[in-house]
Amino acid sequence: MTTRQRPLIHTRLNVLLVAAVQATALGLLWLGAHLPLIWALPVGIIFSFVLLNNYALMHEASHDNLHPDPAWNQRLGVLAGFLFPMPFSMFKVTHTVHHCCNRTDHEMFDLYYPGDNMFLKLGQWYGLMCGWFWPCIPVGTVLLATFPALLRTAPFRKARTTAVLFDDFEKHGINRIRGEVVAMLAFWTALFHLLDLRWSALLIMYACFAFHWSTRQYATHAFTPRDVINGALNLRSGKFMSAILLYSNWDLVHHQKPWLPWTALEEQGKRSVAPVGFWPQYWRMWRGPIPVTEPAPNRLPNTPPVPSKGLD
Repeated sequence: MTTRQRPLIHTRLNVLLVAAVQATALGLLWLGAHLPLIWALPVGIIFSFVLLNNYALMHEASHDNLHPDPAWNQRLGVLAGFLFPMPFSMFKVTHTVHHCCNRTDHEMFDLYYPGDNMFLKLGQWYGLMCGWFWPCIPVGTVLLATFPALLRTAPFRKARTTAVLFDDFEKHGINRIRGEVVAMLAFWTALFHLLDLRWSALLIMYACFAFHWSTRQYATHAFTPRDVINGALNLRSGKFMSAILLYSNWDLVHHQKPWLPWTALEEQGKRSVAPVGFWPQYWRMWRGPIPVTEPAPNRLPNTPPVPSKGLD
C-alpha cells in the first residue's frame, strides 16, 4: 500500500461557514432580545441548530482541520468558542482527553459498577440528557481560570471524570485559557451593549441549545464496546442534520481516523460500519445506565494521531 496524503482542508468554505454562523447567531440574539419574550423559544430552537454548527466548527479546529495555517486555525477556534461560550484552548485539551479516555472509567456515564452510588449516577445521567451538562462548562471555565488549584483538591482528583484533567491543564498552562476568558467576557459585554440583549431571552435561547447539544453529546458513545478507538457509533441522520453537524454523526469513523476533515467523513462512512438510527439510540438512552459487563480499556497517550498508510 502507498501512503496517501491527508485530504485537503476546504479553507474558504470553512472560513465562510464561521462567518455565516457568527452573523446568523448574532442576528438571532438580537431578534430574540427585541421580540416579545414568548418568541424567545422558537427563535431559540433555530439558534440551537446554528450553535450546533458552531460547535462542529470548533471541534474541527480542535483537530487542526479548520484552517491549514495553525495561527488562523487557532483564531477561528477562539471565535467559535466565544459563542459556545468556552475558551478554545480549554476545549482542545478536554477533547484530546476525550479521544484518549473514551469508554474508560473516566468517560463511563452509561454504565455502573455494583458499588456505585446510584442516586448520583442517575442524577449525572439524566442531568446530561436534560441539558445540565452545558451550564457546567462556562461556570467551570471561570472557576478554572480563577482558581486553577481546584483541580488539585481531593474531590476533583478522586472523581472519575476530572481525575485525568489535572496533568493536561498543567502542561498546557492556564494563562492562555485566562486570556481567552477575558476576551470572551469582553466579547459578551460588547454584545450586550451593541445588540441591547436581555438576560431573560438570552437564557431561554441558550437553554434550547443546552438541551439540543447535551442530548447529542453522548449518543454516539452510549452502550458501545469499551474500546478507546472503536467505542463509538455511526449514527444515521438526515441530510440537513448531517450538514449541520458537519457529518460528526459518523463518529466511529472520526475516532478511528481523527485526522480526517469533516468533508471526508461521509465518504469514509460509506465504507465503515453501517450507521444505526439516532432515534432508537436516543430513546434507549432514556432507559438509563446499565451494569458494567466489560473490563475498562487503558487510556491512550496524549500524542497527536497520524494517518495510517493506505487508510486515510
